[in-house]
Amino acid sequence: MTESDYFAETIRNHRELLLSMSQARCVDSLFQRVVEKYSETPGLVLTRIWLIRPGDQCQTCPLRENCLDQTRCLHLVAQSYRKGSETEGEEADEECHRIPLGFGKIGRSAATGQVEDFLSFEDDLDFSVSKRWARRVNALGLAVIPVVFQGKVLGVNSFVPDVDLDMKGEGLFWGRLIADHLAASITNAEAFEKIEQLNKQLAEENEYLNQELEESAAYGEILGQSPSLKTVVRQIEMVSGTDASVLITGESGTGKELVAREIHQRSNRSKRPLIKVNCASIPRDLYESEFFGHVKGSFTGAIQDRRGRFDLANGGTLFLDEVGEIPLDVQSKLLRVIQEGEYERIGDERTSKTDVRILSATNRDLKQEVKRGSFREDLFYRLNVFPIELPPLNERNEDIPLLANHFLELASRKFNKPIKSLSAGKMSRLQNYPWPGNIRELQNLIERAVIISQNGRISIEFPEADKANPVAKEKPPSNSFDNEVITEKEMKRREKENILRALDQSDGKIYGEGGAAKLLGIKPTTLATRIHAMGLKKRYLPK
Repeated sequence: MTESDYFAETIRNHRELLLSMSQARCVDSLFQRVVEKYSETPGLVLTRIWLIRPGDQCQTCPLRENCLDQTRCLHLVAQSYRKGSETEGEEADEECHRIPLGFGKIGRSAATGQVEDFLSFEDDLDFSVSKRWARRVNALGLAVIPVVFQGKVLGVNSFVPDVDLDMKGEGLFWGRLIADHLAASITNAEAFEKIEQLNKQLAEENEYLNQELEESAAYGEILGQSPSLKTVVRQIEMVSGTDASVLITGESGTGKELVAREIHQRSNRSKRPLIKVNCASIPRDLYESEFFGHVKGSFTGAIQDRRGRFDLANGGTLFLDEVGEIPLDVQSKLLRVIQEGEYERIGDERTSKTDVRILSATNRDLKQEVKRGSFREDLFYRLNVFPIELPPLNERNEDIPLLANHFLELASRKFNKPIKSLSAGKMSRLQNYPWPGNIRELQNLIERAVIISQNGRISIEFPEADKANPVAKEKPPSNSFDNEVITEKEMKRREKENILRALDQSDGKIYGEGGAAKLLGIKPTTLATRIHAMGLKKRYLPK
């Protein structure tokens, strides 16, 4: 290649590099473009990019004794050998990929912001390049140009040439021009990455919020007027304005997640996300990844970085549902992040900080779990700062009509099936059922009844457990009460229940075949009179 051809090829590569750098939206791809283009530039045997970043290998770095500031150093982020040559892919460094600021030509250029020109082969090559390798490839020395943006040194660009780069004239001009464009491109690419990260974070938070809204709409609000529920509401009002940890206990299906949402919505963190973790559904090996996140390549299957729930909930609230299911070995790490607000992602040496409020729920007796040694006592006290115990539905009998009608309205809209209101007989059956599945079972039963309803009428079908449970059993026949005296009031109550049951089974029909009178074995006029006397005339008597 003639001298004129060499300069023409070099200038063409430099121009293409300047144009391509401005298009980069990712820092890693930017570095890759730069070093690949340099690998095609005549006269360059090796090109490297170093950036000033926080120290991360200080304990094992072989240059530690030469590092005056062990908080920052130069990181090798990209390199390229002459493309297609016998040197491509060879290792040229003798020490490591971390260089202290101020140490050697590369470190001095980063510390001073000045160009370090090559002088002679023996005196110039610096510790970071093998002299044995340099002799074999006919290297002339090491040139270093700082990468500076608005007066701040971001890193350096180092070159090992086998021709004179003219670092006093045209070569220096192009080197500084590319370094300045590289600095601006790094800043732009980092800004684009940050915007993309924030957009991704916003999308993830919106996804969680939309999910929470859907679940909230499906589950309804806190409904009821029973004394036990009013106590829960008062507790929610007391603790919502604080950042205290709350442990919500109660049987499955009593609405623990609903209470957690209410506490969050009434807190000063309501504008930040409420992130839910179902601790019972996480595989044992993935608890740390789920809680704290991981970096790409940290374990088999970690194909990309993943944010943990503590990161997603930063500034907001983290709801640990079924907290009693967390393995004992993970509980200590959970305790640390609750106490200190610090954690490490899997595969990441950096410590991350988070500010979250912890709400947790369980249907287990955690005090017994502590005694058995399956739950840490110190973690229990951290979670149980303010306990809220939810009553089962069978202790809120007076709330069942309100809840049933609410779920009926929701299900009617959800399945687009207009439904008539529940009859007194059906409501009585609902109130007499023991509800082992609590509110969740009531909602499921109502939804199932709406799905199979015909002509706007629904029938209540309890599971087989209803027949086996004494609370829901029919009263024994009269001949089984030979030794029992029944009061007049009890007789009237049973008569009314019997009439309501007949009206329920006949869908409110009194007269004719299949009517309630036929089922009871009495005249329709007699039944109508009794309905009138019992105050049921508005619902059941013909207009």
